[in-house]
Amino acid sequence: MRTYLDCIPCFFNQALRAGRIATNDENKLKNLLDEIGLMLRHIPLENTPPETGMLIYEKVREITGEIDPYKKIKRESTEKALTLYSSLKNEVEKSNDSLLTAIRIAIAGNVIDFGVSMDFDIEKEINEVLKKDFAIFDYYKFREYLDNTDEILYIGDNAGESVFDRILIEEMKKPVIYVVREIPVINDVTYEDALQAGIDKVASILSSGTSAPGIVLRTCSAEFKRVYKNSKFVISKGQGNYEGLSDEKHPIFFLLKAKCWVIANDIGVNKGDIVLKGINV
Repeated sequence: MRTYLDCIPCFFNQALRAGRIATNDENKLKNLLDEIGLMLRHIPLENTPPETGMLIYEKVREITGEIDPYKKIKRESTEKALTLYSSLKNEVEKSNDSLLTAIRIAIAGNVIDFGVSMDFDIEKEINEVLKKDFAIFDYYKFREYLDNTDEILYIGDNAGESVFDRILIEEMKKPVIYVVREIPVINDVTYEDALQAGIDKVASILSSGTSAPGIVLRTCSAEFKRVYKNSKFVISKGQGNYEGLSDEKHPIFFLLKAKCWVIANDIGVNKGDIVLKGINV
């Protein structure tokens, strides 16, 4: 997905949000916004938003001196998600279609996105998503790919959300490679966050090799690119990964909630819609 003009104020908002978590120094924050303004002048709209996000969060780390400003928030959101794990497993087990319910729960977890907002109610979100109609529903194609695959490449999105991913991984009952970010960026899931969520109990964990808030293939490690190229069934969680992979010529299933109207418009749905969208399938 290309960058739209409406993405530009969002870049500033994200930088200021992360900057304020990292420091109270107004001079540093002013410098951060000045530097990002200068940087954005030279970034083409043809870039994907995660490519720009990678540069912005590098600047946040450089100016504030804080490598992982969301570390405490990520840990707390994972702890909160873990308290819901048993009840969510019960929802899956008692449902008429356990796989579909697990997919819904995984999508509900996508609301834990501090790049978009710090304000959400996860229990309310779960209740809504369990009942909500899908705007795009490529479920039967998803099941077909699942039935015919020996291994799943599952690209994670946010810390805390990974607990909800774990429920879907357990329900799919196939070997899974779970992809995390190389270094901290926003509240995206890293290796440490995935361990806290218990992902290591249900999948092997692989770093993408990139610090972008979404998959930017040219910045990923050779190992990830090899695994990705050879994978016949890719699940991509969240908006950032959609932004980075939506133009790929590879079979991918996107699971997300459209929390941003720009992304919703790019997908062809309304803001707030839930999506299970397959491309090249």
